[in-house]
Amino acid sequence: MNRPLSAVVAGGVGTMVMSAALAIFEVQTRYAIGIFETIARFVRMPESLFVGFVVYALVGTVAWPLLFVSLKPYVPLDLDPAVAGMLFALPLWVAFAIVGRGDVEGALVVLFVAFTLIAHLVYGFVLGAVYASLADEHASGPAAPAAE
Repeated sequence: MNRPLSAVVAGGVGTMVMSAALAIFEVQTRYAIGIFETIARFVRMPESLFVGFVVYALVGTVAWPLLFVSLKPYVPLDLDPAVAGMLFALPLWVAFAIVGRGDVEGALVVLFVAFTLIAHLVYGFVLGAVYASLADEHASGPAAPAAE
Protein backbone atom coordinates (compact mmCIF):
# COMPACT_ATOMS: atom_id res chain seq x y z
CA MET A 1 0.00 0.00 0.00
CA ASN A 2 1.36 3.48 -0.74
CA ARG A 3 2.66 5.59 2.13
CA PRO A 4 -0.01 8.34 2.28
CA LEU A 5 -2.87 5.86 2.11
CA SER A 6 -1.17 3.67 4.72
CA ALA A 7 -0.82 6.71 6.97
CA VAL A 8 -4.50 7.68 6.61
CA VAL A 9 -5.68 4.13 7.33
CA ALA A 10 -3.33 3.97 10.34
CA GLY A 11 -4.62 7.36 11.50
CA GLY A 12 -8.18 6.11 11.23
CA VAL A 13 -7.42 3.04 13.35
CA GLY A 14 -5.49 5.15 15.87
CA THR A 15 -8.31 7.69 16.07
CA MET A 16 -10.84 4.93 16.72
CA VAL A 17 -8.72 3.49 19.52
CA MET A 18 -8.14 6.93 21.06
CA SER A 19 -11.85 7.74 20.72
CA ALA A 20 -12.75 4.63 22.71
CA ALA A 21 -10.32 5.64 25.46
CA LEU A 22 -11.61 9.22 25.53
CA ALA A 23 -15.23 7.98 25.57
CA ILE A 24 -14.46 5.92 28.66
CA PHE A 25 -12.91 9.01 30.25
CA GLU A 26 -15.97 11.11 29.34
CA VAL A 27 -18.31 8.57 30.94
CA GLN A 28 -16.16 8.24 34.06
CA THR A 29 -16.15 12.03 34.54
CA ARG A 30 -19.91 12.22 33.92
CA TYR A 31 -19.35 14.16 30.70
CA ALA A 32 -17.55 17.00 32.48
CA ILE A 33 -14.81 17.10 29.84
CA GLY A 34 -16.88 17.86 26.71
CA ILE A 35 -14.06 17.26 24.25
CA PHE A 36 -16.05 17.84 21.05
CA GLU A 37 -17.80 20.92 22.48
CA THR A 38 -14.41 22.40 23.37
CA ILE A 39 -13.00 21.75 19.90
CA ALA A 40 -16.12 23.30 18.36
CA ARG A 41 -15.63 26.41 20.54
CA PHE A 42 -11.98 26.54 19.42
CA VAL A 43 -12.98 26.64 15.74
CA ARG A 44 -15.56 29.32 16.61
CA MET A 45 -18.67 27.18 16.18
CA PRO A 46 -19.62 26.68 19.83
CA GLU A 47 -23.09 25.32 19.20
CA SER A 48 -22.03 22.55 16.82
CA LEU A 49 -20.97 19.30 18.47
CA PHE A 50 -20.84 17.77 14.97
CA VAL A 51 -18.22 20.30 13.82
CA GLY A 52 -16.11 19.51 16.89
CA PHE A 53 -16.26 15.82 16.08
CA VAL A 54 -15.43 16.39 12.39
CA VAL A 55 -12.39 18.53 13.23
CA TYR A 56 -11.23 15.90 15.76
CA ALA A 57 -11.71 13.08 13.23
CA LEU A 58 -10.02 14.91 10.33
CA VAL A 59 -6.99 15.90 12.37
CA GLY A 60 -6.55 12.40 13.81
CA THR A 61 -7.32 10.52 10.61
CA VAL A 62 -5.91 12.69 7.83
CA ALA A 63 -3.86 15.73 8.85
CA TRP A 64 -1.65 14.29 11.61
CA PRO A 65 -0.93 10.96 9.87
CA LEU A 66 0.07 12.73 6.65
CA LEU A 67 2.32 15.06 8.64
CA PHE A 68 3.77 11.97 10.36
CA VAL A 69 4.60 10.24 7.06
CA SER A 70 6.02 13.49 5.66
CA LEU A 71 8.32 14.20 8.60
CA LYS A 72 9.27 10.61 9.50
CA PRO A 73 12.24 10.46 7.06
CA TYR A 74 13.77 13.51 8.76
CA VAL A 75 13.88 11.96 12.23
CA PRO A 76 17.60 11.39 12.91
CA LEU A 77 17.03 8.35 15.11
CA ASP A 78 16.38 4.87 13.76
CA LEU A 79 13.30 4.24 15.90
CA ASP A 80 10.73 1.51 15.78
CA PRO A 81 7.74 3.00 13.91
CA ALA A 82 5.45 2.52 16.92
CA VAL A 83 7.89 4.44 19.16
CA ALA A 84 8.25 7.14 16.49
CA GLY A 85 4.46 7.41 16.39
CA MET A 86 4.32 7.81 20.17
CA LEU A 87 6.93 10.58 20.09
CA PHE A 88 5.09 12.23 17.22
CA ALA A 89 1.85 12.13 19.22
CA LEU A 90 3.33 14.21 22.06
CA PRO A 91 3.02 17.63 20.32
CA LEU A 92 -0.55 16.72 19.37
CA TRP A 93 -1.23 15.94 23.03
CA VAL A 94 0.23 19.28 24.15
CA ALA A 95 -2.08 21.12 21.76
CA PHE A 96 -5.02 18.95 22.80
CA ALA A 97 -4.29 19.48 26.50
CA ILE A 98 -4.28 23.24 26.03
CA VAL A 99 -7.24 23.54 23.64
CA GLY A 100 -9.30 20.58 24.84
CA ARG A 101 -9.16 21.41 28.50
CA GLY A 102 -12.09 23.77 28.14
CA ASP A 103 -13.78 24.47 31.46
CA VAL A 104 -12.11 21.62 33.35
CA GLU A 105 -10.66 22.76 36.66
CA GLY A 106 -9.57 21.52 40.04
CA ALA A 107 -8.53 17.93 40.60
CA LEU A 108 -10.13 16.93 37.31
CA VAL A 109 -7.34 18.78 35.46
CA VAL A 110 -4.79 16.27 36.76
CA LEU A 111 -6.92 13.37 35.55
CA PHE A 112 -7.50 15.13 32.23
CA VAL A 113 -3.79 15.66 31.64
CA ALA A 114 -2.86 12.10 32.64
CA PHE A 115 -5.64 10.35 30.75
CA THR A 116 -5.28 12.38 27.57
CA LEU A 117 -1.51 11.77 27.62
CA ILE A 118 -2.10 8.02 27.80
CA ALA A 119 -4.76 8.21 25.06
CA HIS A 120 -2.43 10.15 22.76
CA LEU A 121 0.49 7.79 23.40
CA VAL A 122 -1.77 4.87 22.50
CA TYR A 123 -2.88 6.77 19.36
CA GLY A 124 0.76 7.31 18.37
CA PHE A 125 1.66 3.69 19.02
CA VAL A 126 -1.22 2.45 16.87
CA LEU A 127 -0.50 5.05 14.17
CA GLY A 128 3.15 3.99 13.91
CA ALA A 129 2.57 0.25 14.18
CA VAL A 130 -0.31 0.06 11.69
CA TYR A 131 1.48 2.41 9.29
CA ALA A 132 4.64 0.27 9.40
CA SER A 133 2.62 -2.86 8.81
CA LEU A 134 0.69 -1.44 5.86
CA ALA A 135 3.59 0.45 4.27
CA ASP A 136 5.98 -2.46 4.89
CA GLU A 137 8.36 -0.27 6.90
CA HIS A 138 10.40 -1.31 9.87
CA ALA A 139 12.93 0.36 12.14
CA SER A 140 15.61 0.01 9.46
CA GLY A 141 13.53 1.90 6.87
CA PRO A 142 11.52 0.81 3.85
CA ALA A 143 11.59 -2.87 3.06
CA ALA A 144 13.09 -4.15 -0.14
CA PRO A 145 10.58 -5.06 -2.85
CA ALA A 146 9.47 -8.65 -2.77
CA ALA A 147 10.83 -10.92 -5.47
CA GLU A 148 8.21 -12.38 -7.74
